[in-house]
Amino acid sequence: MHIRYLPVMLIVVPVFCLQMQAQEADTLKTLTLDEFVVTGSYRKSIDGSTSQAVGLADKTFLTEHFTGNLVQTLGHMAGIRSMDIGAGFAKPMIRGLGFNRIVVAENGVKQEGQQWGADHGLEIDAFNVERVVVRKGPSSLLYGSDAMGGVIEILPLPAPLQNQWYGEVALLGKSVNETLGGSLMLGVKRNAWHVKTRFSEQHFGDYRIPADTVVYLTQQMPIDGRKLKNTAGFERDASLLAEYQQSGYHAGYAVSNAFQKVGFFPGAHGVPDVSRLQDDGDSRNIDMPFSKVNHLKATTSQQLTSDDRVIRWDLGFQQNHREEWSLFHTHYATQPLPAKDPDKELAFSLSTASSALRVEWSSGEFWKHTAGWDVQYQRNSIAGYSFLLPEYKRFTTGGLWLSVFRPNHQLTVSGGVRYDFGTMNISGYQDIYLEKYLRERNYPEPVVEANKWRSYPIDRRFGDVSGSLGVVLRMSDFYVMKANIGRSFRLPGANELASNGVHHGAFRHEQGDGSLRSEHGWQLDAGFIFEREGIRLTCSPFFSWFENYIYLRPTGEWSVLPHAGQVYRYSGAEAVFAGSEAELSLALLRCLTYRLSGEYVYTHNVDEHTPMAFSPPASMRNALVFNPLKGLQLVAEMQTVATQNRIARNEERTRGANLVHLSASVHLPYADVRLSAHNLLNTAYFNHLSFYRRVEIPEPGRDIQLSIKIPFELRN
Repeated sequence: MHIRYLPVMLIVVPVFCLQMQAQEADTLKTLTLDEFVVTGSYRKSIDGSTSQAVGLADKTFLTEHFTGNLVQTLGHMAGIRSMDIGAGFAKPMIRGLGFNRIVVAENGVKQEGQQWGADHGLEIDAFNVERVVVRKGPSSLLYGSDAMGGVIEILPLPAPLQNQWYGEVALLGKSVNETLGGSLMLGVKRNAWHVKTRFSEQHFGDYRIPADTVVYLTQQMPIDGRKLKNTAGFERDASLLAEYQQSGYHAGYAVSNAFQKVGFFPGAHGVPDVSRLQDDGDSRNIDMPFSKVNHLKATTSQQLTSDDRVIRWDLGFQQNHREEWSLFHTHYATQPLPAKDPDKELAFSLSTASSALRVEWSSGEFWKHTAGWDVQYQRNSIAGYSFLLPEYKRFTTGGLWLSVFRPNHQLTVSGGVRYDFGTMNISGYQDIYLEKYLRERNYPEPVVEANKWRSYPIDRRFGDVSGSLGVVLRMSDFYVMKANIGRSFRLPGANELASNGVHHGAFRHEQGDGSLRSEHGWQLDAGFIFEREGIRLTCSPFFSWFENYIYLRPTGEWSVLPHAGQVYRYSGAEAVFAGSEAELSLALLRCLTYRLSGEYVYTHNVDEHTPMAFSPPASMRNALVFNPLKGLQLVAEMQTVATQNRIARNEERTRGANLVHLSASVHLPYADVRLSAHNLLNTAYFNHLSFYRRVEIPEPGRDIQLSIKIPFELRN
């Protein structure tokens, strides 16, 4: 659907929905009450059944904090941070761990893309997310080596109980980058079948910042009209879900496709040039440089349930294709213009096939066991006139055993072990243009021989054990205490083993190390939950020790690549992560609630005696929630971000900030409307984790958002 069709959808579809709603207003009120009750029991069930710290983003949470971006929405949860990429894209970080250490799972299948890049977002339709469970801390036991930092599980809501047609129209507008977005969902429940489809689209222009200039490589560059040129883009998503449920058998089939195209700010891509920042008169066009991403995913789940046994098998196939386009430029005078797609700088095409089998059964009155086996195969191909990452093939498989002992309602003890085996086969890549460039400049022959191979052929095998032991103690109906200790490990990624080139997204020459060992360590979590009428308090301290934590280390070596600067090489080090998050919800009056959430993460590189890079600063949110009338909610929030002085080498200190956010939402008989103001005072501040932090580009300025959701249904 092109943007020109959006105004038609915004007018025609809501009118059609309102006519259908008028016939079923009482039914909708009853349905909303049922969903609230189910959500409450689901939260208590999670709190009492797992020894990990768990966050739940239910329908109410997702609606209240909806921004059109899933990761930024989850960033309102303590312990979860977003590594922002401009105004619309972000990737998750849990307790200071991100990239390939966080698993995002949808419909039981891990989302696989270019997680290693700071400029790569999460290709998931935010409109299509109905419920999220965030598992903080080591989750390698159930999800494999990439889950050592935590898991974000995207779960669908249960199918309607009665036969019906239903759907939803969602509309979104933002002032900071003139976003216009819409989504249409249609579903049908007919006896044993449930089918749901959704189409979403967002278009946005160059986003505004509260600054007139930015600084890149000591050069001051003007920002015309306080808009970052060429940061416009659009996102188009489509999905289909079909479920069959009959007599203990459940089958699910899902297909989705997410497409994104977004421009790169030209002042932060390549050698800085003030002339490239001159206003072109169009804040919605997408010029070079830009990126295109398409993520196709097809999954199926088959589940058999009996009185004491559950067997589930998840299969998935994903195709993630990313391209970066920039006018052909080369630092080697001898490199010719490519005959095909001459401006395609980089392209990565990652194909992933996966299988996960789980068997759960009860043994006696108090024991429950789970056995599982996972297999995954990946193949990555490359294209483009530049080079960063070679082609590779990756295979992993792992088996797990988990047992849960629950002698009574007060005590739950769980423990398990897992073994993973993986192979990484990386193709060699010889850069004939770099070799000629070095010879022409009379570099010594050993230097030429060492650098002409941008990637050596690598064939590695990895294997290791992970496990966990946890306890949940429900001391009363109001108190829950948890403790969990786990050993986790992670296979090195292809970028950590074999990348070798200028990564424009990170503004440095990144170089892998083919001899790296797998990453492993021990992690300890604790938790306390107190909940009774009018109050909920949670506190979750954690401590992690990694014997071989893989990170990018500045080497002090000057790159032989032209205009590349210093080499940053992936290295292993002993590292410590520690901290805590806490949340409080307190009913002050019948219609007034106070919310407090905060988090702190301490990181330390034991070998280098410095903090780790990308360490999130301490932060806190104070909010007052006022419900003067039924269906009306007003929220005033103060977000405080501390100054981050604990930085790694070659990182910049980031000063703190106080941000004010306001929102008002109203639940009408036929629609939910929310109006919010983010960064109300237009404060200039930096996100220490931001993609653009190194270029000293502040976060987006004041943003007024309007969100409208119109649900409808028609029962037989």
